[in-house]
Amino acid sequence: MRELFFSTTRAKYSAIFCCLLLVMVGFTSLYLRSLRSANVMPKLPMTSKPEARCNINLDDTLNFGARPLVQTITSWKAPIIWEGMFDSILYDQRHADKNSSVALTVFAVGRYLDAYLKTFLTSAEQHFMLGLPVTYYVFTDSPEKVPNITLASQRNIKIVQVEKHTRWQDISMMRMRTISETIESEIRHKFRYVFCFDVDQEFKGRFGSEALGDSVALLHAHYYKLPKARFTYDRNPKSKAFMETGDFYYHAAIFGGLWQNVKHLVDACYLGIIEDKLNNVEALWHDESHLNKYFWIHKPSRLLSPEYCWDQSIWDKRDILVTRLVWAPKHYETLRSGSSGQEIKIRTPM
Repeated sequence: MRELFFSTTRAKYSAIFCCLLLVMVGFTSLYLRSLRSANVMPKLPMTSKPEARCNINLDDTLNFGARPLVQTITSWKAPIIWEGMFDSILYDQRHADKNSSVALTVFAVGRYLDAYLKTFLTSAEQHFMLGLPVTYYVFTDSPEKVPNITLASQRNIKIVQVEKHTRWQDISMMRMRTISETIESEIRHKFRYVFCFDVDQEFKGRFGSEALGDSVALLHAHYYKLPKARFTYDRNPKSKAFMETGDFYYHAAIFGGLWQNVKHLVDACYLGIIEDKLNNVEALWHDESHLNKYFWIHKPSRLLSPEYCWDQSIWDKRDILVTRLVWAPKHYETLRSGSSGQEIKIRTPM
């Protein structure tokens, strides 16, 4: 009996010891897992005080591991912004605290005004930089035709009349000069940031303060997954836009940044365009070719993923969790001919 008692007691304590060991192993595993998560997740500030938020480098809060199937950072450490990487509330609070303000430039000339401007402006009021002061600078040859849009508080429209060109290529290229002149005469005195858009687009989701940066470029939806050999850089050595290679292929439908940097960009592109004209040369993709050359030499500090300008005709949409801006349907019957002399030219990767 005595031996049986001790045997039973030893078995009981052994079972208890095994249970405690399993519990300790379990807690250790959870602790190590939490440490690993802490190394991936951004360290968000535990404060709501404006003065504390203003001392935060917002890009330090980006979660670069949130989108493992796409590139989220460049070789020069500039972030590529995708859904899931940023805390939208934190970005909005920080930029509100800093009184960030944005000028948006858009050209609506000839029949492009009739076809696209109203949709562009009304959708921008629903999704673009909500909560921040924004003024839309609408450059047009028909000021009387600009639609009346209901605007939120701190939002305005400024109409700037521009001359009419007979070729859409000239309209596209000459916008660089017009943007530069407007930044110098007005925008620099009122706004911190400038964003430049093509009009044939429609906002579909948040296009917010996470897109703001010193120098902002957009990855072209048709090229971001292709090898560099298929990028359509200008290959003509006689052009100022000539490039043998580059980092990415950027879409001229959107670019932006601090007004000083945007002015430097458009001035450089305009000078390149004028020099080409003097040499009887025209870059393959006009202002976009010159923009790519500029960003090859002057690296952008922030890249926007194709979520920020998506072509819905692209069949592979696996990377696009949110469509923030989409290419509008092209109204060929309206735009290809007519008194404006404009035509539309659409391209896809060769």
